[in-house]
Amino acid sequence: MKIARSAAPILALAASLTLAACGSETEAQQEIEEQASAIEGSYDAEAEIVESLAEGAPTPEQDAAEFRADDLRQQGDAEREHLENMADELDELMPQGQPPQQ
Repeated sequence: MKIARSAAPILALAASLTLAACGSETEAQQEIEEQASAIEGSYDAEAEIVESLAEGAPTPEQDAAEFRADDLRQQGDAEREHLENMADELDELMPQGQPPQQ
């Protein structure tokens, strides 16, 4: 699961670069932002699972699960912000209406 999470930002960037190569920077930026939201959503879903699995457990285990879930949510937020920043940088680097130079 960690490998899939690590590969997701790379795949999102690759998809955006493919779109950018077609000269559609706005589409590339939107694609990155959609991927970023999906990645953040996967972290949130994992956090929900962690919390659900700890329900009914002793208080220390519930506290640990809550801490882990909060950490997952923060990681998801950080990934989303990082990818959105990359999308903004991509948009700034690519002149409007011009394909990338090779």
